[in-house]
Amino acid sequence: MAVWPAGRALAVSVSGQARTEVEWYDTGAKQTAVPGSEYLLLNMQDLDGNGLDFAGYGRLSYDFTQTKNDVLDTQSRLYYAYLEKKGLIDGLDVRLGRQFVATTAGASLMDGLYLDYKNLGPIGVKVFGGGDVSYYSGYNAQQLVDGMEVYGHFLDTLSLGVSYLQKWDHSRLANELFGLDASYDFDHALNVYNETQFNYLNNTVSYFLTGVQYHKSSRWDLRTEYLYSLPVFSSSSIYSVFAVDEYKQLMAEFNYHIALGLRSFARYTHEFYKSTPDADVYEAGIEKIRTDRFSGYLTGVWRIDKGGQNLRGFKVHAAYLFTNYLQGGVGADVDVLQRWLDENTDMTTTSDLWADVTAYLSRKMTLEAKVERVKSDLWNYYYRGRVRLNVRF
Repeated sequence: MAVWPAGRALAVSVSGQARTEVEWYDTGAKQTAVPGSEYLLLNMQDLDGNGLDFAGYGRLSYDFTQTKNDVLDTQSRLYYAYLEKKGLIDGLDVRLGRQFVATTAGASLMDGLYLDYKNLGPIGVKVFGGGDVSYYSGYNAQQLVDGMEVYGHFLDTLSLGVSYLQKWDHSRLANELFGLDASYDFDHALNVYNETQFNYLNNTVSYFLTGVQYHKSSRWDLRTEYLYSLPVFSSSSIYSVFAVDEYKQLMAEFNYHIALGLRSFARYTHEFYKSTPDADVYEAGIEKIRTDRFSGYLTGVWRIDKGGQNLRGFKVHAAYLFTNYLQGGVGADVDVLQRWLDENTDMTTTSDLWADVTAYLSRKMTLEAKVERVKSDLWNYYYRGRVRLNVRF
């Protein structure tokens, strides 16, 4: 695409994807809902002929049945829309607009300014600030967020970062968080990493993750992690005055590449609880990435709860490319929850069975359709479906 302003010619590169989607399903009020959405992902590069870019993603939604049911999420959304200038001055990248910012101290969808300065040797500095966007509580210009991060890369494979984030609600400090992250790869074989978040207002560690991953072999890797998490509530929220339980888990995972396009995993997790008994979770699966005609996956989970709530389930999907233009598949997601209530055993099975079809209309256009049958021992079955047209440009 070419745009010619007065005095000079600029070549603006435009790319993205448009997705038109219509769904139908039964709501909890036994009404049939038919929401429709139009998603647009847009990237525009070199707007000014000197490296100014634009990126945007959003959706327009409408409920054709007008059920006005709280179950439906038919509000239009602007997920992000920002201008980006890399190298505004030597080493400085700038973003302006709605964007997602993430640090170990915290994250936010923000309407504001983001600066990333890298011309300090091995050290970089990020600074950001603006309005904190919340889809659930409603956007208010007095809900502000700001923060910064100092990061660096040392000794070839050592990465360190220190971050700070605060949120304001009507001129009141709602959250104040510090973050520390570190990662080091020994001999490109053993990666050790850590993320720590400190809640300054509550004077406590709110998030701690540390792990080790062995990845020397190209065929397999082994990862172990320890996680500690404590919910962070705004100081203006009523939930901030209530005591909450911490959550901890210890996990080990083994990944193995069997052959080209075929991989498997096995995972064990021990969940630590404070007010309820601990639980052990075993998971395993295999996945076939399409290299010719067939693709699919099969995973299973078995959760043993010492307090008397066991869960067994599996997910399976198989797809076959019948022609260069048509792919069809079937799948299932089944969970069985077993609970001991007094001297009785209660067992609930939930199943989701589906069939899907993808038509490759051209190199840049696909049409997808999916029909599901959802059933539970507690509720009657119902059907739901989705039709989606994807156009890349």
